[in-house]
Amino acid sequence: MEGSLIQLNDLPDEILLIILKKLDNIEVLYSFIGFNKQLDQLVHGSIFTNCLTMTRRSNDSYYPLNGPVFQRFCSQILPKIHHKVKWLNLESSTMKDILLCTNYPNLYGLGLYNINKEYAFRIFTGERFSFDVFLNH
Repeated sequence: MEGSLIQLNDLPDEILLIILKKLDNIEVLYSFIGFNKQLDQLVHGSIFTNCLTMTRRSNDSYYPLNGPVFQRFCSQILPKIHHKVKWLNLESSTMKDILLCTNYPNLYGLGLYNINKEYAFRIFTGERFSFDVFLNH
């Protein structure tokens, strides 16, 4: 919008929220956290941080976030918003990294995708890594 008379920053919060609600929460957080003070304040709100789906869906299959998006979430974004997260939808291959990158004091629910019974049993009974680690956070 360079050279335009109107900039994104000129829009009122109400209009920005209408626009941002049309997008996926993960995309909003990844794209706008740290962008500027106004957007940073908006995207830190509960609308975008309460429930996070840390997967991509295609043809009725779920795939993990990967690459720079995944790395930024684990190293920067989740540690900033960890206390606001109430529900996480996770894909089994990235679940451990996401759950261990920070504590989630208000987390009360998990949605697990692409997880088989044996893996779930090992996780929740402590045979692979202890689920108590997450509860103690």
